[in-house]
Amino acid sequence: MFENKERTEISQLGEFGLINHLAGFFENKQPSTIMGIGDDAAVIDNGGNEYGLLTVDAMFEGVHFDLTFHPLKHLGFKAVATAVSDVCAMNGTPTQILISLGLSNRFSLEAVEELYDGIRVACDKYQVDLVGGDTTSSPRGLSLTVTVYGTVAKEKLSKRSGAKEHDLLVVTGDLGAAYMGLQMLEREKKVFMDHPNVQPDLEGHEYILGRQLRPDARLDIVQTLASLNIVPTSMIDISDGLASEIHHLGMHSACGFDVYDEKLPIDTQVMDRAMQFDLNPSVVALNGGEDYELLFTVGQEHYETLKSHPDFTIIGHTTANKGAYRLIGKSGAAFEMKAQGWQHFKG
Repeated sequence: MFENKERTEISQLGEFGLINHLAGFFENKQPSTIMGIGDDAAVIDNGGNEYGLLTVDAMFEGVHFDLTFHPLKHLGFKAVATAVSDVCAMNGTPTQILISLGLSNRFSLEAVEELYDGIRVACDKYQVDLVGGDTTSSPRGLSLTVTVYGTVAKEKLSKRSGAKEHDLLVVTGDLGAAYMGLQMLEREKKVFMDHPNVQPDLEGHEYILGRQLRPDARLDIVQTLASLNIVPTSMIDISDGLASEIHHLGMHSACGFDVYDEKLPIDTQVMDRAMQFDLNPSVVALNGGEDYELLFTVGQEHYETLKSHPDFTIIGHTTANKGAYRLIGKSGAAFEMKAQGWQHFKG
């Protein structure tokens, strides 16, 4: 099966290359498995009019979060929200979750209670039940893995594939706030490490800090799309950055995209902080990641419905040029849009 004769560094493949490599050695055996590896969630046919959706999301201290500035209650909420977001990306509704927790001996009962208080708040918000999981000791730090089960009506399932030429490209909310919140927190941590008596300067930045520490899964968008009788032709959530997710949609749908710089939804606080950090706000919006907004395509017939809706921004459209992802500047000049968001195992 695995017959590599020489050592291969995982960084040569990257996260998605590794996933594709390993997935190639497995084949589905159950007729109920409609879709396995390759989308935001697996799709299971349990009979009837609905599909089951199954997804898992892992978070590790030192990789996904820093407890120097990430409150445990917010972390518990974020762990559930980021996993629930994958079900939302399939146009589904989450129903149950499982929690797998790894703890080192530096955590007290009170710390675990604080973490689970955030999990409870998220369960209440998204109306999901915590139905089990696993708890184990860890040699160092904290790890938190959330498995989510949900459902979607068969005719409303949205995948990464399905976008057609001339479809509108639409994004929810605004972009780049989570990344700028992280920049603020890391800057203040560095100041604190160098000068422990100096208090963090975070006042007035509540919005971008909240977007990093306590992001929200856009289950409300799934409900809004249903009320508008719109089923996206393709959809994904924005965890690794807008540009990266556009690449995923293009790869799975065998199309290209034109995105208009002036259409990118960027909050004024993000613009101000980006310039303070000597960053281009558009680059932040394209590559920041962890916004957990939804990115989707729809047919042109929905233009009038979406163009003035406060939850949505039409930022571009699909093209027939497979693999061509272009950012169109205000002058009309086109630039290649590279995927420069977060990548695990990056060399």
